[in-house]
Amino acid sequence: MTTPSAASSPASLERRNLGLLVAAQSLGGASPPIIISLGGLVGQMLSSTPTASTLPVSLYQLGLALSTLPAAWLMQRIGRRMAYALGALMGMLSGLVAAWGIARSDFVLFCLGTTLAGFYGACVQSYRFAATDAVADTAHQAKAISRVMVGGLVAAIIGPQVVIWTRDALPATPFAGSFYSQAALALLALPLLLALRLPAMPRKVEGHGRPLAEIARTPQFIIAATAGVVSYGLMAFLMTAAPMAMVGHGHGVGEAALGIQWHVLAMFGPSFFTGHLIARFGKRAVTALGLVLIAASGVLALLGLGLLHFWGALVLLGVGWNFGFIGATALLTECYRPAERAKVQALNDFLVFGTVAVASFGSGQLLHTVGWNGINVGMLPLVAVALALLAAGALRERRARAGA
Repeated sequence: MTTPSAASSPASLERRNLGLLVAAQSLGGASPPIIISLGGLVGQMLSSTPTASTLPVSLYQLGLALSTLPAAWLMQRIGRRMAYALGALMGMLSGLVAAWGIARSDFVLFCLGTTLAGFYGACVQSYRFAATDAVADTAHQAKAISRVMVGGLVAAIIGPQVVIWTRDALPATPFAGSFYSQAALALLALPLLLALRLPAMPRKVEGHGRPLAEIARTPQFIIAATAGVVSYGLMAFLMTAAPMAMVGHGHGVGEAALGIQWHVLAMFGPSFFTGHLIARFGKRAVTALGLVLIAASGVLALLGLGLLHFWGALVLLGVGWNFGFIGATALLTECYRPAERAKVQALNDFLVFGTVAVASFGSGQLLHTVGWNGINVGMLPLVAVALALLAAGALRERRARAGA
């Protein structure tokens, strides 16, 4: 006879794993704000070439993109728990190397530290997929993804506060204290990750797996990956360009920083209810709403260059990213069988964060070339393509149901 406690244990384990993932996301997600907010300043301080000052931030994004496939391979070989623990150790090492680079006034060493942080970033981005493994009922996967993404809201508060509290902690080496703190946050995440008890990932395909190229050609994957790439890529591109555009059009650095803060809050705040919206209205509808809001942010930006235009566009961009990216992640879960999930998730993240890396390298140059208005006009066709694919997928699904 099954006892009540035994019957409730699977649900208790789900709640425990999701709680650990939220906490780990809160700590691990704090590293990028530290790197992004200080990387350019440290680059200016250490680099003899002014144009190379933002290289540490771009190398972090590149390191993240290049780490998605090796990280997924490790997860399949040794399991998510141990791969995530290795990622946290790499996060500790990256913070220590970056701080050491500052102490030695060595720009190359500092860049190495931010690049190494990319592997930890790839693992942290994978926590949302671990959330889908943590729940037995596939109907609850979107809510699980949304719940873990709430950790990003906490990280958006922790990261900037760490910078404020620790940037001058070591007067002889400005900003080094913040990177030591980045290492400490990764250390705090390590026991949480080791406490995870997730289902084992299949180590090999057992007769029902398809080649990755075949999966990548399916309409379901193309739609999910395109929505993810457009949502995240445009958000990263516009978020990087917006502060420079604001300052270039007469607004203060403090006003630009406040706009980014509201943008980050808008990115993660809706995670409290995004999963419920997906359960109520469906994955495609919420993803499409996110893309529409991203387009609306571009339209608002084109209406004027006032402070409220910039701030309003950044808030719409943040909410649109939340709906679009979480919706696209939920759509991706329809594309693979259990034995295929690691490689499909890795390919998706490689495409998404490879796009982000390219955006990071090119945003400043494109802003200088075509201007803020040109950037916002140029992103509208990309949103239109993603929406068209979603509409075509919904129509195909409706016809398939009608034919059945």
